[in-house]
Amino acid sequence: MVHNTGLSYKDAGVDMDAGDALVERIKPFAKKTMRDGVLNGIGGFGALFEISKKFDSPVLVAGTDGVGTKLKLAFDWGFHDTVGIDLVAMSVNDILVQGAEPLFFLDYFACGKLDIDTAADVIKGIAQGCEQAGCALIGGETAEMPSMYPEGEYDLAGFAVGAVEKTKIINGSTICAGDIVIGLQSNGVHSNGFSLVRKILEVSNADLNQDLGGVSLKQAIAAPTRIYVKPLLKAMETVTIKGMAHITGGGLTENVPRVLPQGMQAVLHANSWPRSALFQWLQTAGNVADDEMHRVFNCGIGMVVIVTPADVAQTMQILQDAGETVFQMGEIRAQPSGEAPTVVV
Repeated sequence: MVHNTGLSYKDAGVDMDAGDALVERIKPFAKKTMRDGVLNGIGGFGALFEISKKFDSPVLVAGTDGVGTKLKLAFDWGFHDTVGIDLVAMSVNDILVQGAEPLFFLDYFACGKLDIDTAADVIKGIAQGCEQAGCALIGGETAEMPSMYPEGEYDLAGFAVGAVEKTKIINGSTICAGDIVIGLQSNGVHSNGFSLVRKILEVSNADLNQDLGGVSLKQAIAAPTRIYVKPLLKAMETVTIKGMAHITGGGLTENVPRVLPQGMQAVLHANSWPRSALFQWLQTAGNVADDEMHRVFNCGIGMVVIVTPADVAQTMQILQDAGETVFQMGEIRAQPSGEAPTVVV
């Protein structure tokens, strides 16, 4: 049967005018993230970036990630302005641990039907994350795909590219027994372990408005991932950081080993940093074992830094001066036979 009326893309569920309107809406946000090296703005087929001449032998470092099932709570609770910060943080913190300065970021926003206000809130958050990281939001993709996503839902992905001097790549290879582990405080759960968070909320029938040290449970859970880029780049100008681990999926006990040389063990002292009211609530409400907490959540530490004993005081001072809350939380030793490469004692 031939359709008597000419069909349009809008009849198929894709509103190109809404997409154009979104691009215009987000241009001011992206413009605020521009930095040296950007050669063109949003809107072209590709984004151009020139690596600074300050690097003698630059090595590009790339990272990509999403926000995970934290998005389900964003849909349910209606917070869309901070998940963009989460998206940026997951990638820029990852490339930072190699010693890289984030240069630029691109995002991918996909939905079934484009809601301009929601999408603009999300991308505004992405731009805010880029500002915090000092990287430019130079491009992205907004995909409207009818029937692919339930109404009111969307998916997010993104990637960051940074650069590091080849001679200054941080890979953990020089870490040795006696080195000290420093932890930088997290903002909360960040963007990992939310399948367990959501399960705990479900089984505990939680009061989302209950007070957790000055904020509601809902606010504590929704807090965006902390971006550690500028403080740690500042520290790297002065001290030698031997290794760093971004504490994401896998928690403390599975992320710290990723930077340790074979035969080394990180011993983390559980009483050396405070557990926030949020993590105490999650553990109690879900009856979660200590080992499970340490392998799922960051437990209050969003980034781990390993330095020599001689550099501990200066490193901590620089980070504190930059606004971070830091803890001397453990040390490196030879790994005893049969023990895990990271233990919390």
